[in-house]
Amino acid sequence: MIDIEQRDNLTGLARSDVAQARLADWQQEGVAEGRVAPVHVMLLGLGRFDTVNLAYGEAVGDGALVTVAQRISHFCEDEFEDGDWIAARIGGGKFLITVREACSRERWQWLGEALADAVAHPIAGLDDGGTLRLWPRVALMRAMPGEGPRMIFDRLGEALEHARSQHGHRVVWADGGLTPRGWPSAQLEADLLTALDRGEIEVVFQPQYCLPEDRLTGAEALARWQHPQLGRIGASTLFAIAERADHVAPLSRHIAQRALTAAAGWPDHLRLSLNVTPADLAAASFASELELLIEFTGFDPKRLTLEITEHVLLSELERSAAMLNDLRSVGVQIALDDFGAGFCNFQYLKILSLDYLKLDRAMVEGIGDAPKDLAVFRAIVAMAKALDLMIIAEGIESSEQRDLIALEGCDYYQGFLRAAPMSGDEFADLASR
Repeated sequence: MIDIEQRDNLTGLARSDVAQARLADWQQEGVAEGRVAPVHVMLLGLGRFDTVNLAYGEAVGDGALVTVAQRISHFCEDEFEDGDWIAARIGGGKFLITVREACSRERWQWLGEALADAVAHPIAGLDDGGTLRLWPRVALMRAMPGEGPRMIFDRLGEALEHARSQHGHRVVWADGGLTPRGWPSAQLEADLLTALDRGEIEVVFQPQYCLPEDRLTGAEALARWQHPQLGRIGASTLFAIAERADHVAPLSRHIAQRALTAAAGWPDHLRLSLNVTPADLAAASFASELELLIEFTGFDPKRLTLEITEHVLLSELERSAAMLNDLRSVGVQIALDDFGAGFCNFQYLKILSLDYLKLDRAMVEGIGDAPKDLAVFRAIVAMAKALDLMIIAEGIESSEQRDLIALEGCDYYQGFLRAAPMSGDEFADLASR
């Protein structure tokens, strides 16, 4: 965990010098332990980012950097759950991601392409109602033991500059080796179509706890894809692939059915949270199909929470609100997820009938050390209480964070302090204890 003093003031990621020190430490450990290629590094640069400040102003540019940083953090949390990683802002529109875990060259290239896709997604929230699109490029390395941070950064920087001069080259390698054959998007989408039948899509559960008792109250269901060649693919990337393959609806139904079936055997006081996608709300039959699935699995709808993000609500807000109201009429509760990630549209709080406000981890990371961060957190808590909303905090990693959010009136939390995402059997065992 990065201390507040070690973070970049704007984005909340690690500072460049902290990332270099961590990289040097890992390299030295690799030499001592005799590892062949223990560290993987990528440098992401935003093409022509200076023109964003000129066109929209520095405030929009800073907001875009914060959004990119949050997307990078979420991506790393999703994809590198089993490895050591650090993400840092190097300066301007450049970001460094360093990971220490077993990873093939093909997987590292695919991860670079997937991160570029995530960062390139349009950013909503401009004053005129428009969106901002950024153009990232990525340089990759598998750093060998003995290579210092300066050498690694120089080679990554040169490769990134070369990519900018080559049209159509979004991901390049900086180690002098041949670029492996990328995993074609069409092939990955085809793989997904059969992944459900092959049992490669699994559902894991992130435990949630209430405050101040610190008692288990339920779990959020999350999807993982164990791809036979690329390894584990996290939920965000999985759904991005499914969206391109027009396969979101079957994937969502699969995850919901498996999660509801597992949760039907939990003790009656535990709740289940499911994430809702844009494709779900776009389907006129979503509410009725979910009600049938709840009835089929025997799960009590009063124990179900649907988590929706601002991205889900970007279009047809009033129709989405009506559909969610139909589900609330049978007892399902609604949470606005990732609040504080990127641009916050308070219109959602006025139009939607909500039960929970789920705070993004960026809203709680610095509250123990930065007075301004704590002031913002208190203001959000006060607003939520005034709207009769319960608050769930994500990303709680220390007892100090937990104690502080409890003192400030937060109702629930989840995070690695108590438990990482776990299998259904592991959660059932936790619930029984």
